[in-house]
Amino acid sequence: MKTIAVLLAAGQGKRMHSQLPKVLHLLGGKPLIWHAFNALREASQEPPMVVIGHGADAVRQAVEEMGEAQFAVQEQRLGTGHAVQQTEALLKGKSDLVLVVSADMPLLGTGTLLGLIETQKENEGPLTMLTVRSDEARGFGRVVRDKKGQIEAIVEEAQATPEQLTIDELNVGAYCIQSEWLWPALKRIPLSPKGEYYLTDLVGIAVDEGLAVAAINLEDPADAIGVNTRVHLAEAEATLRVRINQRWMLAGVTLIDPHSTYIEPEVVIGQDTTIHPNTALRGKTRVGSECQLGPNTVIADTTIGDRCLVQSSVLEEAMLENDVDVGPFGHLRKGTHLADGVHMGNYGEVKKAYLGPGTKIGHFSYIGDATIGANVNIGAGTITCNYDGEKKHHTTIEDGVFIGSDTMLVAPLTIGEGARTGAGSVVTKDVPPHTVVVGVPARAIRKLKARD
Repeated sequence: MKTIAVLLAAGQGKRMHSQLPKVLHLLGGKPLIWHAFNALREASQEPPMVVIGHGADAVRQAVEEMGEAQFAVQEQRLGTGHAVQQTEALLKGKSDLVLVVSADMPLLGTGTLLGLIETQKENEGPLTMLTVRSDEARGFGRVVRDKKGQIEAIVEEAQATPEQLTIDELNVGAYCIQSEWLWPALKRIPLSPKGEYYLTDLVGIAVDEGLAVAAINLEDPADAIGVNTRVHLAEAEATLRVRINQRWMLAGVTLIDPHSTYIEPEVVIGQDTTIHPNTALRGKTRVGSECQLGPNTVIADTTIGDRCLVQSSVLEEAMLENDVDVGPFGHLRKGTHLADGVHMGNYGEVKKAYLGPGTKIGHFSYIGDATIGANVNIGAGTITCNYDGEKKHHTTIEDGVFIGSDTMLVAPLTIGEGARTGAGSVVTKDVPPHTVVVGVPARAIRKLKARD
């Protein structure tokens, strides 16, 4: 049976008190809708149908960056039932089942949604819903059952009687529905006192027709954390962090203090890597095996090889090969590439530069817009002066060069193989290979023999 997924993402989220559409608030470094969209994508045989409304252009753009999708626009936000109605013209007759999930339910996994679909395939009635048993209602509607345990209705919290408010089985807001039954049933949803059409009323419509409504119950109540306020967002964040950290520890990664370790969903980490307290791994970071990261380190969209050491540093869109050590207090900016065995001391900064194998940078140095060869020694306080006020210029340092402390390299510039600069030199012209230069401005004082 073919299933098409519908993701409801049209709401404003007034309780977030934000100019940003609710579904674009970040959870684990990704928009709320990213989590729901990826779970749905694996459960649907077609690109998910996303219903957009408030902030439609921004939400559409965010979804299109995630993958292929279809869109329906809910111009007037008149409830969840009305939202699904907007998809009829695009989906009617194209599937056997319609899976409907709200984009503010980011912790529902693909496995749960596939279970919902499989249950509906076996259900003689038109509808299967997802429920959870919890003492914390979070504003969810109550699932009302008859004496035989059959579902009779869903009562919204605002309309529930005191007795109904004591019910601990809650409607999570995810449904799998026979499409042939769905489209005409949507037209029979009554207008609520708030002037909206609730998808939950489909349950009562099915029961009135003598049809069976099935349900599956979430094993983990945390899956049902829906985000309506920033308090809920923080709760979901804490749950997601625990799940991600546990997954990596079970995969062979040591977290010295999981409570202070932040790892985003797309990060990949090799076995026997140790992550020290107050370390954050963000974006599409890739970490090899047997690394030591942290403490007090932020690594974003960076690739790190095996056996690397990064202490108290910030790495952004950089690449480290194997056996590299950085820090403490290093800063690798976008476009940095450190080859095997590079050492970068404390308070160093590198931007848009390649450092060859075995090269060492002393502390308090800045290297930007540069290509540096193998086994180069860069003394403390060295600066590549790459910006002239209008343009960035490139510095090339060939293999085996020794740069003395406090050298200023005024780009564009090439330092030839095996050359040396004296401490405090200001180099404004290219230096031939195996040549010593000193002074301000630097001038050649002697040639070196190969053995030197």
